[in-house]
Amino acid sequence: MIKKLKERIPTPSIVIFIIGIICAALYILFLISPVAANFFNENISRIFRRALAYITAPLPFSLAEFIIFVSPVIIFLILRAVFRYMDAHPHGFARAVSAMLSALVLLMSVFVLNFAAGYRTSSLDIKLNLENAEVDSDSLFATAEYVKNKLNKLAPSVCFKDGGSIRGYSHSKTVELASSSYDKLHEQYGFIDSFRAPVKRLAVSPLMTYTHISGIYSFFTGEANLNTNYPEFVNVYTVCHEMAHQRGIARENEANFIAYLVCITSDDTYMQYCGYLNMLEYLATAINKTSPTDLQKLYQTLDTRIIAELNTYSEFFEKYSKSTASKVSEKINNTYLVSQGTPGTVSYGMVVELAVAYHAENISEKVTD
Repeated sequence: MIKKLKERIPTPSIVIFIIGIICAALYILFLISPVAANFFNENISRIFRRALAYITAPLPFSLAEFIIFVSPVIIFLILRAVFRYMDAHPHGFARAVSAMLSALVLLMSVFVLNFAAGYRTSSLDIKLNLENAEVDSDSLFATAEYVKNKLNKLAPSVCFKDGGSIRGYSHSKTVELASSSYDKLHEQYGFIDSFRAPVKRLAVSPLMTYTHISGIYSFFTGEANLNTNYPEFVNVYTVCHEMAHQRGIARENEANFIAYLVCITSDDTYMQYCGYLNMLEYLATAINKTSPTDLQKLYQTLDTRIIAELNTYSEFFEKYSKSTASKVSEKINNTYLVSQGTPGTVSYGMVVELAVAYHAENISEKVTD
């Protein structure tokens, strides 16, 4: 029986199928127990994420992007080899099918070992010891006012040109500043991993903008990737967001909030500016749904240079806003996020709930004063 099985299924495939069964059992465990997901994500998956990030770090390009580029050639060569093997060997069909299935199982296993547990861990508000704060029009506006005031204080220290802010340093410096902030947060919150790895700049960034994707984490190569076509204040925040995924913060609203904390924790003024400005955009979107009048009131006292930045960004994004590619990518991303137990793409904007809870004490102290 075993001999016949080996004749039809290559030994490497058998090993991969066994690993796949183990990973399937682990995934079920993550679904059942957030405690188990926490442990695995912070102790086991951390090893896999770091290993992949270190392996691909020396490459001056995104390996994930390269694989996607050459995937048609790879698929063609694999299929050609499979058909030739099927004709030349006994049980060729069964062995070829087993090999292709094992490749899919391997990809699934890498996902489970590297990233899947992050979607099933305890929520970020629990990990940060945040008290639940009521999110209504008043609390949203109060939080937005707090963030706006921070921005107005930072604006004089930020350089602006042609309606947009200027970072004033390189992409690699941005990654280094973000890494330093992650070091600080790691000291305060142990579940936030601290290590050094690059954020790869994507060659197809201009085209990728039509998908409305500003960055992406590749779990099968361990790479955080950046769409460099966006304005600098978006790029800085996105770098921090994708680095959060690289550190096992899987849910989008939580990666957004960690990116916010990374920015405002930094000693660099522009990093702080990017954090507060991106958060203000999320808060403004939420406020506009409940009270457009409050949004107008908020912007009346916002620094004119920041208003110009937001207007310039709107003009930049106009040609990408209604692309077919964005609709397709949104559906794919939404399906994937829902399959992982999140509300879908709307979860990006749910970062405001964390912001309201996080700043509740600051706002309360200000009201008391």
